[in-house]
Amino acid sequence: MAALPDRPPAAVAAATAVVGALIALVLGLLTFGVQATSHPDHVPLAVAVGADAPPPLRGVADKLAGSDAAEVDWRVTTPAEGRDLLSRQEVYGVLELAPEAATVVLSGAVNPSGTQVAQQVLGGVAQGSGLPVRVVTLDPVSAAGRTAPLAAGALLWIAGLAAAAAFTALARRPNLVGRLVVAAAATVLGVGVVAGLFALWDSALPLGWDVLGYLALVGGSFVLVQLALLRLLGLRAMAVLGPLYLVAPAVAGQVPELLDPAYRTLLWSWTPFRFSADGLRALVAGTSPDAAQVWVFAALAVVGLAVLLLPGQEREPDLADGVVDVGVDQADGLPGAQRQHTA
Repeated sequence: MAALPDRPPAAVAAATAVVGALIALVLGLLTFGVQATSHPDHVPLAVAVGADAPPPLRGVADKLAGSDAAEVDWRVTTPAEGRDLLSRQEVYGVLELAPEAATVVLSGAVNPSGTQVAQQVLGGVAQGSGLPVRVVTLDPVSAAGRTAPLAAGALLWIAGLAAAAAFTALARRPNLVGRLVVAAAATVLGVGVVAGLFALWDSALPLGWDVLGYLALVGGSFVLVQLALLRLLGLRAMAVLGPLYLVAPAVAGQVPELLDPAYRTLLWSWTPFRFSADGLRALVAGTSPDAAQVWVFAALAVVGLAVLLLPGQEREPDLADGVVDVGVDQADGLPGAQRQHTA
């Protein structure tokens, strides 16, 4: 089989064009396709009326609960129960109906994409009720607070990936000690970069030990997994690790009820970026992350460290593939030189 450089230029041109088109197709499906196919599907919302609410308001709540629209999944509650559901993120917004006003209750701890849909739907229903409308936001956050959770995970991934890939490419004899030093340094410096950006974007964003510790857990788990894959596959692992930066944040930025079922199952269900974003969003809003948002990264760190600790021969750097050391240091040791001497 002829090597690629030995093939006709036209064939090489056609093959590279096809490769470029296939890469564009895959990335288009996995990134822009998320937004292009986004649509509400059983978005959880609540309508709350008090026990002493007049019959017309109770009728509005019952009518909403009985609607068969697939876009929204309504729950009828009391105001106190509705706010409790919102704090646990079982709903993305609550419409409180009272004789004096209709109140749209939102939360800064909820994914902004879910909050946006909730505000649009609840605001429209509130205006249709003919009551004065007001909006209340629990655990409010700034624009930076809404952006920072997803950005932090993506930046920590990039910081670890750049360090791990550079170490794999440049280290002549990568070993366990070197990889652990890279993991520790990339984690500390990555958290420092993210914390500095937080302070630059909004000085009011919390940067306590709970936030910094969570960032360190996320960043450390990311770089350990990256180093593990790079140890197993060499720089070929970049074909997997690189596109994740483009794919996962696009999916993690949405709530599952806005994703096409295929994206929800194949990407959203497992991407660690959604766990990091949700956990950090809870900390920024002054609440605590769920257990799953901590254990996922602890498990990733353990798996990555276990692979690094596995005994076995280290891979040579990919850049040396195909180069054979024949042990000849002097030019006159080459076969051509020998022929010249004997001539």
